[in-house]
Amino acid sequence: MGMLTRIVASYILFPLQKQYTIHLRFLHFSYHYNIFFNLFLRPVMANYRWPSKLSKLSPRAKQTNLYGVIIVTVLCAASYSIGIWKNSRGGISRASLNSLPCTFPNITSPILPFTPRHTSPSETTTARVVQIPSCGVEFSEYTPCESVSRSLSFPRDRLIYRERHCPSKDEILRCRIPAPYGYSVPFRWPESRDVAWFANVPHTELTVEKKNQNWVRYEKDRFLFPGGGTMFPRGADAYIGEIGRLINLKDGSVRTAIDTGCGVASFGAYLMSRNIVTMSFAPRDTHEAQVQFALERGVPAILGVLASIRLPFPARAFDIAHCSRCLIPWGQYNGTYLIEVDRVLRPGGYWILSGPPINWQRQWRGWERTKDDLNSEQSQIERVARSLCWKKLAQREDLAVWQKPTNHIHCKRNRIALRRPPFCHRTQPDHAWYTKLEQCLTPLPEVTGTEIKEVAGGKLARWPERLNAVPPRIKSGSLQGITVDDFVSNTETWQTRVSYYKIFDQQLAETGRYRNLLDMNAYLGGFASALVDDPVWVMNVVPVEASVNTLGVIYERGLVGTYQNWCEAMSTYPRTYDFIHADSVFSLYKHRCDMEDILLEMDRILRPKGSVIIRDDIDVLTKVKKVTDGMQWEGRIGDHEKGPLEREKILFLVKEYWTAPAPDQ
Repeated sequence: MGMLTRIVASYILFPLQKQYTIHLRFLHFSYHYNIFFNLFLRPVMANYRWPSKLSKLSPRAKQTNLYGVIIVTVLCAASYSIGIWKNSRGGISRASLNSLPCTFPNITSPILPFTPRHTSPSETTTARVVQIPSCGVEFSEYTPCESVSRSLSFPRDRLIYRERHCPSKDEILRCRIPAPYGYSVPFRWPESRDVAWFANVPHTELTVEKKNQNWVRYEKDRFLFPGGGTMFPRGADAYIGEIGRLINLKDGSVRTAIDTGCGVASFGAYLMSRNIVTMSFAPRDTHEAQVQFALERGVPAILGVLASIRLPFPARAFDIAHCSRCLIPWGQYNGTYLIEVDRVLRPGGYWILSGPPINWQRQWRGWERTKDDLNSEQSQIERVARSLCWKKLAQREDLAVWQKPTNHIHCKRNRIALRRPPFCHRTQPDHAWYTKLEQCLTPLPEVTGTEIKEVAGGKLARWPERLNAVPPRIKSGSLQGITVDDFVSNTETWQTRVSYYKIFDQQLAETGRYRNLLDMNAYLGGFASALVDDPVWVMNVVPVEASVNTLGVIYERGLVGTYQNWCEAMSTYPRTYDFIHADSVFSLYKHRCDMEDILLEMDRILRPKGSVIIRDDIDVLTKVKKVTDGMQWEGRIGDHEKGPLEREKILFLVKEYWTAPAPDQ
């Protein structure tokens, strides 16, 4: 009896006890096991003599032992069944755990210090913060990848020298770019559309060069923007009204636009009131600070040029492409630049051209060009447009509008006759980071029917429904690993997160305090979508190192953005953004480049008194904060919106106000 009892206890009770411990049921099992042992096993063990050999027992004794084993087995099974029944609802409930006291009488809870658990053994708590020095005042408008001095070493053919040419690792400046003396926080939108502080962009060249075109005027301590342009001296609003008589700008079918050679971006600024967001771009050239003026006004803009590489946008991104005397040779180089416009233009999208050579019959004297020259240029453009299967909708005075086909059914048939340009076969349409321009036509996605009006890639909802409608790229399953449910969940998640951010960042919650926002790792654009009702715009960046290229989805939602490698500088001026959001950026670039270099680039493009929110693993954020402490940024680490048990934390930062010293100093 004793030996069998011990065998039963060893092979039944103790494994069961281990199993209960693993599943957090040990409290209930221990209770029943102790009752069973004290009431039954202990008396049995006390009243029996333990024979040395089981074979010497009499038949009656063997029968008694058999009854004992059966009793023990039944009791064990009953005890186990009772435990299972009491815990059939998932073990110890969260409510019961929450009800347990966190402190006990006469017991002092230990204090768990933060620093020893999130610093390496070699680091000491008394380590001095390394202060990062400031650069000289001559770098106050430094654009690392569009440096004028560096560009002079590259070919001038096709303006290649004005493309991105970033410094090598040894040439990177490791100092903080100063704001010019007297810098002030920009005016709030919509007032900023029409006025900017002179001290923030101290350049008067355009006020002289474009004096008669109403680009910009200088008065006392500020610049005024009347809304004029080379081809719209009566103002951008009236000019857009003329376009609206040719195509519908009011029904929500047009949401995203690109303005090539944007000047001070008055075209994009005045489209805002029509719920059309415009990506304006121009090179850093003799029109000093034109993109900087655009950004100071609160209009989306980047430095860029059509030369030898693709624009940093996905295929089928824009509903409208616009050029107002942008001086791009559209008909030259076998139509390469119009082919690139075709790539980024949505099926059924519009290309709008004003200025030379349109209406050359009346304007040729003012343009100081011959009739034959202008006629030849327009003929080239018309020929290239036809080869792209574009349809010319209208030409009225100085405006001409072409429309891209909604699919390529008929265009593929026409290749037999047109031949050039051929369709591209091997390139990825959405790849646009240092990707060379090609003289081939980007094919649109196949359509199921033969209808000429069927939209290749899927029809988009009209704005504002477009923002939260499932994007065609996701609906079709063309993005690996991203489902419709993922999209819906991501949108809801960012609604919650942005609400949480506004609790801690009062400036983000304050209407009008911020205007230009940057999301360094935008994914599906959820952060921007949660802010759509605020008077802000967000530059949604998809890093080229991201596992899935989602920038096309962002544009399908009616938002704007660009590609970027954060080991390099961004194509923009210092002090571009009021607010920067970085979700898991430093984990993404952990083994790719130095954390300090990324943070210094963030410091360069962030305005004084601007804010930063960084989400990442707690150990990563601890290292980030150590660097930002030496950059005159104030910050603190907060918990995840789900609570303190999440390893991902949130670092809230504010860049302190500081400028270059006064000139007399």
